[in-house]
Amino acid sequence: MGTDTSTETSGQSGGRLADYFDLEAHDTTVTTEVLAGLTTFLTMSYIVIVNPSIMAGIPGEKPGIVVSGFSHGQVVSMLAVVTILAAAVATLVMAFYANRPFAQAPGLGLNAFFAFTVVGALGIPWQTALAAVVVEGILFVALTAVGAREYVIRLFPEPVKFAVGTGIGLFLTIIGLQEMNLVVDDPATLVTLGPVASDPVAALSVVGLFLTFALYARGIRGSIVLGIAATTVVGYGLTALGVVSADAGLTGAATAAATYDITPLAGAFLSGLSDVDGLAFALVVFTFFFVDFFDTAGTLVGVGQAGDFLDEDGDLPDIDRPLMADAVGTTVGGMLGTSTVTTYIESAAGVEEGGRTGLTALTVGVLFLLSLALVPLATAVPLYASHIALVVIGVVMLGNVVDIAWDDITYAVPAGMTILVMPFTFSIAYGIAAGIVSYPIVKVFAGRADELRLGHLALAGAFVVYFFVRTSGLLAASV
Repeated sequence: MGTDTSTETSGQSGGRLADYFDLEAHDTTVTTEVLAGLTTFLTMSYIVIVNPSIMAGIPGEKPGIVVSGFSHGQVVSMLAVVTILAAAVATLVMAFYANRPFAQAPGLGLNAFFAFTVVGALGIPWQTALAAVVVEGILFVALTAVGAREYVIRLFPEPVKFAVGTGIGLFLTIIGLQEMNLVVDDPATLVTLGPVASDPVAALSVVGLFLTFALYARGIRGSIVLGIAATTVVGYGLTALGVVSADAGLTGAATAAATYDITPLAGAFLSGLSDVDGLAFALVVFTFFFVDFFDTAGTLVGVGQAGDFLDEDGDLPDIDRPLMADAVGTTVGGMLGTSTVTTYIESAAGVEEGGRTGLTALTVGVLFLLSLALVPLATAVPLYASHIALVVIGVVMLGNVVDIAWDDITYAVPAGMTILVMPFTFSIAYGIAAGIVSYPIVKVFAGRADELRLGHLALAGAFVVYFFVRTSGLLAASV
């Protein structure tokens, strides 16, 4: 009798879920949706480890969030908690508001821009950087609410939009290779190959990277997580067995450093709103907004295509709803203490498994919340192991380059400038700016000025002014 009651209750629960997410209309089942959500979570769960490793700073070694009175390991665990909460909130909004099988979390590329460019190169306090994330999120909410997406998309040059993904891929790759000691400084050539044969970190990184590529190519679910975990375990094992010395850098921070107290991060954006330099702050907000907007829109269309969600014009119906989920996630994430939240291309893995509704996203959100129990593990993963994910994802993102019309010089120049300037200047913002400035120039001299919009000229002029002010040293005192 007890078993029958349990079965009946389970059936009623499944029926309620089926009705709420309208599974019958989408030709799917509760079981299919849950398995699809599990697949998506496994493919993107690496962000719980990777986002904190990028966002957390190390005084004198690496830019990022440094909280006075707390160790690096404690800040990493705080950021792991915040990453999980931001991902869960955004994905649950996607589930219940948009009813789409798309998962969200703090985005790779934007977290690197936050740490290395905004906090590192520009010298802006991390609290102010969080304020920029919140402002960008609120701006995104407002534009989405009034349906201004189409206007904003038309404002930016098409080749720049198509090139951003590839540029970010290169940017992530060089960050990852540097942390793995595979790319190092060189006084003659700026960069060169690291001492792979003699450096334990570089040697193990090579093994871990190609193991991860092998798993990824094999189509193994959670291949990136497995690659990071295997590399970490081997690093600890070699150290414990005495094969390498304890100071070789193969192990991470002590798990005892973990903390669930996020009060030093939550609400820190409020203090960042004081004493803000308007020009620098506006550039940061603009870059967060630009990359988030088009990365999310592109991902939604790409995943929508995999799930046959697009209409006859190639558009995703009711795209404003998932865009709103992204905007809310970004705003909440900035308030909690992390960088911009975006929709993950890994959602396609769940869609390919049959995920068609918000129940898939609900499953991902719940799994993120359950992963809070594993936060102490985030502090134990060494940086070189976690950055394997950056190289793998960076390589995958290079595929976006095929969407660019390279046979059209007015596309090739701005796209090429966008892609190349990002990794060479260690800045997503500078890459976008280079593309936007070069676009009207080549259009005019190619005799195609009639294809320009007023917005193209206004954006290019604004960036020219910014670069003059920035490189002339006028902002040095404020940033």
